[in-house]
Amino acid sequence: MEAYCRRLVVTALLSLGTVALSACGGGGGGSDSSSNNLTSGDDSAGGSSTGAWEPGNFLPASTYANQCVEPRSGTNPATGQAYADQLGSRLDENNWLRSMSNDLYLWYGEIEDKDPAGFDDSIDYFEQLKTFALTVSGREKDRFHYAIPTSDWQAQSQSGVYVGYGFQWALIEATPPRKAVIAYTDNEGGAGLPPGIGRGAEVLKVDGVDVAYGDDVDTLNEGMWPSVEGESHVFEMLPLGASESITFSLTASAVTSDPVQNVSVLDAAMGRKVGYMLFNDHIATAESALIEAVQQLKAQSIDDLVLDIRYNGGGYLDIASELAYMIAGDVTLGQVFERLTFNDQHPETNPVTGEPLDPTPFHDKTQGIGNVQPDVALPTLNLPRLFVLTGENTCSASEAIINSLRGVDVEVIQIGATTCGKPYGFYALDNCGTTYLTIQFKGVNAKDFGDYADGFRPNGSYGTGADLPGCSIADDFTHLLGDVNEARLSTAMTYIETGSCGDVPASGYTYSQVGARLSAANGSVPKEPWRSNRIMVR
Repeated sequence: MEAYCRRLVVTALLSLGTVALSACGGGGGGSDSSSNNLTSGDDSAGGSSTGAWEPGNFLPASTYANQCVEPRSGTNPATGQAYADQLGSRLDENNWLRSMSNDLYLWYGEIEDKDPAGFDDSIDYFEQLKTFALTVSGREKDRFHYAIPTSDWQAQSQSGVYVGYGFQWALIEATPPRKAVIAYTDNEGGAGLPPGIGRGAEVLKVDGVDVAYGDDVDTLNEGMWPSVEGESHVFEMLPLGASESITFSLTASAVTSDPVQNVSVLDAAMGRKVGYMLFNDHIATAESALIEAVQQLKAQSIDDLVLDIRYNGGGYLDIASELAYMIAGDVTLGQVFERLTFNDQHPETNPVTGEPLDPTPFHDKTQGIGNVQPDVALPTLNLPRLFVLTGENTCSASEAIINSLRGVDVEVIQIGATTCGKPYGFYALDNCGTTYLTIQFKGVNAKDFGDYADGFRPNGSYGTGADLPGCSIADDFTHLLGDVNEARLSTAMTYIETGSCGDVPASGYTYSQVGARLSAANGSVPKEPWRSNRIMVR
């Protein structure tokens, strides 16, 4: 498991320093001498009955499914059935990846067909089974290609549990002098953390290595993003507003995150009541938390809602649909939340479920994703507009909320920074103990719009459907989330009261304006793949 975790950390942290981090080993189910056995269990590689690779010739993925270097035994906790794994080879696992990608990958025609026998690591091979094309802005079109141990995927995506310290880092400066602060705590109030260690606290040293200029990037990575429970690391940090640093040790543990926090009602001019909630992850446990939050806001008869999704990378699309309905209410009934489009080999049928490509509606009842009884009517606020606080970490299912509401003419006003740009998603696919997250579909709203690969832009002027009314405001790490003086929330309140952004500069609150040590910035908040996607349930 550690090999996978380290690979994910490396992916997330390449921007942390200028030193290239080494790759790690490990493949589907592990790596040993048998993993270098490049013979096919059924003697058919790449679609050839002789075992020779033939470019462009593909057998069905089912030909190689569950033929594993290290077969699992016992019962799959997700299904309650015995694992179907059989003894196979590395080539079997690679051929499954090759055929699956050719069938399901959204941009399958842009994959370079490489010989699966040339890779003794299935994760390395999987990393080649994607497009390397760029968007209009020059970013990678597919920045979302991941693999993770299935046991981790099941535990994390269902329960919200991950290995860490109970907070998320924001990387503000990527190159020396590097700067990293805490973006938010996973539990409201930061229970269990040293006093002052919350949003805005800056890390100065990790296990004695200087964050700003230190050359030992591996030590920084391993300390800031631990991979196994029980790891202990020493941190020197400067709490928000403090003049002196403190040094302490933290031990990594299984952290259960609270996806919904800081639900409150703020008073605005003209007697208006403004609801606020911080929503960080579309994980299974969010279903009940969002229902409770909406019930709380509904009971106080709010006039507007500020939905803070600046760090919400996505998750279950059904939860996004539920929340969109709970915000807008009756106007969404019978309307399309999102319509999925797969590659041109599957114009009418969902290739994963085999069902017709019927659109996802706005769910007005619980879906039972978490520990919630299904088919229970959801509460609704019936609001004609929504204010969203966004950043570059606002991604996938979070963007689907914005896009879907705009598709039914609910006004969405965006305060913050351009979102990540991911109108794409997937069904998580398990083979031989590894879950593969490969882009399979694109989502469009009721108006057939889904062209925001470069993100939604507040007050944008690109002339596309991704330009939203609002204000471009940098993140403000000098105030706690939910504080009415925090730059983005303060600007949203000003917009509610005046219809404009006010006199806050487009760059956000700077050091000289707030008199604090940290300047506001748009920090990158790396998260695990299960917290940064648009996930469908079979």
